[in-house]
Amino acid sequence: MAPHTIDVCQVLRSTVNQNYGNLLTRDTGMAVRHQIERELASNREGGITSLDFSSIGMMDYSCADEVVAKLLVLLQNDDLTRGGYVVFRGIGEEHLELVESVLKHHGLALVCLCEDGIARLIGRVTEAERRAWDMVRVRGQAVPAELADEFGFGEEIVARVLDDLSRRRLVRRLDRGFMALDASLMVQ
Repeated sequence: MAPHTIDVCQVLRSTVNQNYGNLLTRDTGMAVRHQIERELASNREGGITSLDFSSIGMMDYSCADEVVAKLLVLLQNDDLTRGGYVVFRGIGEEHLELVESVLKHHGLALVCLCEDGIARLIGRVTEAERRAWDMVRVRGQAVPAELADEFGFGEEIVARVLDDLSRRRLVRRLDRGFMALDASLMVQ
């Protein structure tokens, strides 16, 4: 099942009735975020949504804060069983430093499908979180016992790190184990 895709530029154009694709001013970012929140709420519960930034031209700090950070805060505070997962696409090099700055300021991270088709973790994460996330991403899905030896810590520590990643919606918890939100899920 393909994930639901939200074209951020299309949301921008319809929400603030403009013909260009620049995310500028906090009010614009807030309006776009509110529309994205409505679309996420109507999406199937627990599903994966791809937020596509590929047609966005300029973006300022206030819009990155509104559209990226505040949206992630909302998702992380939502009930894990229904809130769904968001993977970001099309965040170009021109936006990457800005988005990373906003994420680090708020202590957040996101999964970004980069132009090379590889999913990357962007934002503030510990080294243990980054290692565990990457190990799950390479495998597609894994249980803590499978990762413990390579990780270099006991199964309980690996499970705790993966639980933290799941709460932050950076991996998806399954009945048994964890699944990466990777490029294979993003094929449309």
